[in-house]
Amino acid sequence: MHVTRQHLTHRFATILTLALLVLAPPLAQPTVAQGLFSPAVRVNGDVITRYELEQRARFLELLNAPGDPEEMARQTLIEDRLKKQEVSQFGIQPSPDEVAAGMEEFAQRANLTREQFVAALEDNGVSSQTFRDFTEVGLAWREYVRGRFLGQARPSEDEIDQAIGRGGSSGGLRVLLSEIIIPVSPDTANAVSVEAQRISGLTSFAAFSEEATKFSAAPSRENGGRIDWIALNSLPASIQSIVLGLAPGEVTEPIGLEGAVALFQLRDIRESELPSPTYSAIEYAAYYLPGGRSPETLSAAAAVAGRVDVCDDLYGVAFGQPPEVLDRQSLPPGDVPRDIAVELAKLDDHEISTTLTRNNGQTLVFLMLCGRTQELSDDTSRIDVANSLTQRRLNELADSYLQQLQANAVIVDP
Repeated sequence: MHVTRQHLTHRFATILTLALLVLAPPLAQPTVAQGLFSPAVRVNGDVITRYELEQRARFLELLNAPGDPEEMARQTLIEDRLKKQEVSQFGIQPSPDEVAAGMEEFAQRANLTREQFVAALEDNGVSSQTFRDFTEVGLAWREYVRGRFLGQARPSEDEIDQAIGRGGSSGGLRVLLSEIIIPVSPDTANAVSVEAQRISGLTSFAAFSEEATKFSAAPSRENGGRIDWIALNSLPASIQSIVLGLAPGEVTEPIGLEGAVALFQLRDIRESELPSPTYSAIEYAAYYLPGGRSPETLSAAAAVAGRVDVCDDLYGVAFGQPPEVLDRQSLPPGDVPRDIAVELAKLDDHEISTTLTRNNGQTLVFLMLCGRTQELSDDTSRIDVANSLTQRRLNELADSYLQQLQANAVIVDP
């Protein structure tokens, strides 16, 4: 089975995050150009060569990774050197059989055998030894992390209870999106439609971020439209299917919301060990402020945000006003209005959004997520939740320690 670059890119796009956790720096190969193996970076005296940077950047480009491949190559190779230096102090060295099994497992994530995976990499200029070394350092780092941090990562019984109560695992498919929310009124509908159609044809992360900064009404415009990882099933079902049809870099067709048009660009997608929780109800509160997105109304919304910590506090804010200014609902996910559901997907309990409007943009929606009620299935177990919490904390502890290692390292660009 021959795997083209296009097919390989498509298959690997969903496992990029896993790749960056597993991959380790490649060993040197026979030189093909003068200076190829000259030092590019030194990490505590260990050399990263230009060849290694080239190989890593080529691999990231093959995966269609967001960001600059050369910058990411440098950073991940520095991290790999630090990992290798740390594990070597404890004599951690995966066996050849363990490395082979790790390579096979990694290849299977792209529905390929190890041989097919290696052949596809080599066809696209990435050496098989690079893949082997990537896997080896990743396995060694995992063993080290579990040995060092497992005791700290195990949750208490109370923590497991709390996790089950608020939705258990954060596993399942998660997506990394950028968004553009463009307000629309009868007077601007045609112009917004033209701009939205143009933006939907973009494939560049930088270009989409530029458009978000220019056109979006969402707070994420300050970050180029980029929003954090969210569970795919927290989005409305109609949008889930659209997002699943995207490859990284692609943009949805314009999606109509009440008083706005939305576009989403997929930056990455990943799968965790456990399925995402499902919810029987989503509870939220919407407090309506006259004046739309005027500076005065946005300032008033900020003042309200400073007065409330939970949804119940909004009753005090709305006291003495007509009852219709505050709308509190607890609805099945499928019954939540689509624009509200999109905003709630980005929020944790008691967080606030002021992106939406009503009445042709004349009313600002102060939206607050009160909570989500999990729908526990019969096969949900405390062990599953405990394992998920443990793995999440292991990742956090490992990331924090790696940042500490880098802060203390001597990193020199020759």
